[in-house]
Amino acid sequence: MKHLYKVLLCVSSLVVASSCDDDPLEFEVKKPASFAQQEEINAYGDLKTYVDRDANPAFQLGAGVSLTGYTQKGVLYRLINSNFDEITPAQGMSHGAVVQPDGSLNLGSVKSLLSTAEKAGTTIFGSALAWHRNQNATYLNGLLSPLVVESPPFANALDVSSLTAGTLEGWTYSGGGASVSVVENEGMGGGVKAVKLTASAQAAAPEDLQLVSPEIPVVPGHAYEVVFYIKSDLPGEGRVAFEGLGNNTPEIDWTNSGEATETFTTNLGWKEVRFRISDFEGDAIKLHFDLGYAPGVTYHLDINNLYVYDTQGEPIKNNLIANGDFESGTGWGGWGNGSTRGVTEDGKGAGNKGRAFYVTNPSTTSGYWGVQTSYELAEPLKNGETYNLSFWVKGDAEGVIRPELQSPSYASNGFGMVNVTREWKLVNISTTVTAADRSRFIISYGEFAGTVYLDNVSLSSASLSGGTTTVVQRTPEEKTDIIAGQLEHWISGVVTSSAPYIKAWDVVNEPMDDIRPNELKTGTGKTGLATDEFYWQDYLGKDYGVKAFQLARKYGNEGDLLFINDNNLESNLDKTRGLIQYVSYLESKGAKVDGIGTQMHISTSSSKESIAEMFTLLAATGKLIRVSELNVSVGVTTDVASEEDYKAQEEMYRYVVEKYMELIPAGQRYGITVWSPLDSPKTASWRANEPIGLWTEGFVRKPAYPGVANGLGGQK
Repeated sequence: MKHLYKVLLCVSSLVVASSCDDDPLEFEVKKPASFAQQEEINAYGDLKTYVDRDANPAFQLGAGVSLTGYTQKGVLYRLINSNFDEITPAQGMSHGAVVQPDGSLNLGSVKSLLSTAEKAGTTIFGSALAWHRNQNATYLNGLLSPLVVESPPFANALDVSSLTAGTLEGWTYSGGGASVSVVENEGMGGGVKAVKLTASAQAAAPEDLQLVSPEIPVVPGHAYEVVFYIKSDLPGEGRVAFEGLGNNTPEIDWTNSGEATETFTTNLGWKEVRFRISDFEGDAIKLHFDLGYAPGVTYHLDINNLYVYDTQGEPIKNNLIANGDFESGTGWGGWGNGSTRGVTEDGKGAGNKGRAFYVTNPSTTSGYWGVQTSYELAEPLKNGETYNLSFWVKGDAEGVIRPELQSPSYASNGFGMVNVTREWKLVNISTTVTAADRSRFIISYGEFAGTVYLDNVSLSSASLSGGTTTVVQRTPEEKTDIIAGQLEHWISGVVTSSAPYIKAWDVVNEPMDDIRPNELKTGTGKTGLATDEFYWQDYLGKDYGVKAFQLARKYGNEGDLLFINDNNLESNLDKTRGLIQYVSYLESKGAKVDGIGTQMHISTSSSKESIAEMFTLLAATGKLIRVSELNVSVGVTTDVASEEDYKAQEEMYRYVVEKYMELIPAGQRYGITVWSPLDSPKTASWRANEPIGLWTEGFVRKPAYPGVANGLGGQK
């Protein structure tokens, strides 16, 4: 549809001597129809003026906006403030936008939005708190990946030989009714020993469950690091006290949180406790593991990774591969078969952390040596010495690679074939050097078609190596505990920061499955998950929604309005019923749900009968009802949309708004949010080049504008 947005007032197709300031000519020109239509559209007032505030005193006419688009205070900012009561940030307040790679919350942009909206007098509807999209899935999945523990590459000053042998010789313990023993196969990673400590039913003080170490020799003036791993069957609490320090009960930053405290806490998962001490009064100390704070708690202390070591001592492990974690690039070369290699972006390394080295081989070669990478060692290896090689590896397919130690003449000592799978796995292998000229580390990929990823590559002499690598798989119970903690960390942070201004939230978003509308969505068994896709319900179960609502209630304002929201409700009435059933379940578990949102990404061909039935079903719940993301597509792109398409769009917008006002009782009308005020640009990631808005990309009102205005109450 073609529009004229200005009139050329001084026009002549003839040579006219007089100027446009002279008397007008004696004829009239009829306005083009498109011009007259645009004038009629432009005659409408601001959209929010059409809301009958007497009949709908709490009604919110909203708009979906990008966080940055609004805070830049350009034309969009002014358009939104003039026409709408409320904004809903599209993605800018999401978990993926706020949660950083280390789990911290960057709320700077959110606070800027709050301040900008408050000054404009525009309210904010809080974005989805528990959703499966727009999540920092890399961070969350990294927490669930196996715990990889590297023992320090220094001599252990703490004698754990008796514990390793299965006894407590040299160790003492106390606590009335408490029990302490060495148990098999309950240490980290399985198959290793742990010290099992159970507090009595009367335990209430630190010394009510206490394990005291043998005497530990130290060098005055040196700094020693204490490292141990501990878990408990119930939430527990502990500290390490000392004999031989200037302060034997110091406050310590036990877990590198940035804050020193008297005690650390424990739970189902193995927790690392790591700290340094140096205020020695003599040449020996003892450790007191004080765990008697809570009654009836059973703790496990891993023996394999129980260390006290001199940080100024001589390391006993020397990695001959510099920068084997690839965080600062790589000194590796490579060749063959048009292969490529390099370092990945951050977050693609083992455990979804840091960087990794990759090699892409387009096809298998006739010999395994057809594609290789090479690392030149600083000096030739020692003849007759055994060398240990460890690294993490995965591929985008399955296959075989072959690492070896090679001489300039291509003679080598191989480590054997390494099977590569699609999941990260730790490889520990060794080989013995048989000549004094082995001076480079080679990996051959000719038998693998695809991309191989390597991380944390370590090559060291067996006689000079110390410490071990322990891989600990997360249990289902531990994963549940981790994700429950992360949900609270996320909701508490964003809701508390926003509470001064945001009084309504989309708490649970898109929970129901489209194919099984009485069940929750799941990522289990789903291949090709997007990088921002994470399903809280897969770890917390059906009660993830209960927890989300309770947390939003706990950390928000008294009286906040909390909503559940879903899509495709107008096209899948069984899903509408399934969502209503889930709301009943949530409330049966103690979660108060104030309202239900329906997204309504519809088209001009959507069934009006189904739309009306959806509103009827939602109204019957007695909850506040919100149209949360309304837009209407016309089935074609902007460049080919016709006048008839825009008329149909206008009519559908009007129908939805009128039916909402008709079928939703006044006391249940929270409001309607137009999700795309402007048409979607060609470069958009969602509905690109579709004319779904009330304005064009150039901020010109479309027929859809009076469609919404008339649906709200008609022209003023």
